[in-house]
Amino acid sequence: MDSHPPLTTADVPPKFLKSAFLVGHIPLKALSVDPRVSYSLFVTPEHYNPNPASPLHTLPLIPLLIVVHGTSRRTSQLLSKLVAFAHSQRCAVLCPMFPAVLSSRTLRSDVAVLGMLEEVAQRWPGIDARKVFMMGFSGGGQFVHRFLYLNPERLQAVSVGAPGRVTRLDETLSWPAGVKDVEEKFEKKIDKEKIMAVRNIQLVVGSEDNEVHGGKDFWAWRDEMNDTSRPKKIGKSSGGDGMETMRMGRLETLQKLQESWRVDGIEAQLDIIPGVAHNSEGVLDAVLDFLRPLIIEVHRRKE
Repeated sequence: MDSHPPLTTADVPPKFLKSAFLVGHIPLKALSVDPRVSYSLFVTPEHYNPNPASPLHTLPLIPLLIVVHGTSRRTSQLLSKLVAFAHSQRCAVLCPMFPAVLSSRTLRSDVAVLGMLEEVAQRWPGIDARKVFMMGFSGGGQFVHRFLYLNPERLQAVSVGAPGRVTRLDETLSWPAGVKDVEEKFEKKIDKEKIMAVRNIQLVVGSEDNEVHGGKDFWAWRDEMNDTSRPKKIGKSSGGDGMETMRMGRLETLQKLQESWRVDGIEAQLDIIPGVAHNSEGVLDAVLDFLRPLIIEVHRRKE
């Protein structure tokens, strides 16, 4: 096993950082602690401090925005759409890539992201990876709000975009419908006080995004198939394939999630974008408008 420490931006002369793929567009890289998962980065060269420990480099740490892909896994497109935002707001952008159709007790996407943050903090010391901004649409929105439940202390702000299914803070329902068995599954408890401490939470969805994916007939067929093939694995809220049944449109889903959070003292703004169906580009401006002043405030506090 290679015992050499990873190359960091502090080890490389600034003029060679781009050639070493340590600033600008950084290609997909396997996560050291779990090569099944990868991530790509965009680091703005003009705002990045390669070695904050050196008196020769005086730029402040830049914030990190994590954008989580949906089922299509179009990570390169997601990253490219945020390059201009990264330049204007002086932030880095990280995009995880999770494997498809792979289930394992040792594969936890939230733990993988925490591993990415640890790796980024080591290799890119000019990025502030202690508390991050996070956004995700569709399947990405499902991940983001569940990461909020399990790791709220690592988040500055979150944008939850149009998830098809959500987890409620309901202690009578098992995961992923509720949080009854969270401690058993994840070896940690839900801390509602810490979730409440994340003051900036956006729920965003298009006004026309209220159709059930695949239609109700699809879900009836899926449930019937699972009842026939794997009856012992089926719970009240999910099929034997591990996919929770989608029973309502995404607009209604987020409205109900906001209401349930409010009962628990968790405030979230719900932005409904007129005329938009299930389209990440259709809500992107609203997401960036939500994040922009929050990132500006982080910079202001460092000045």
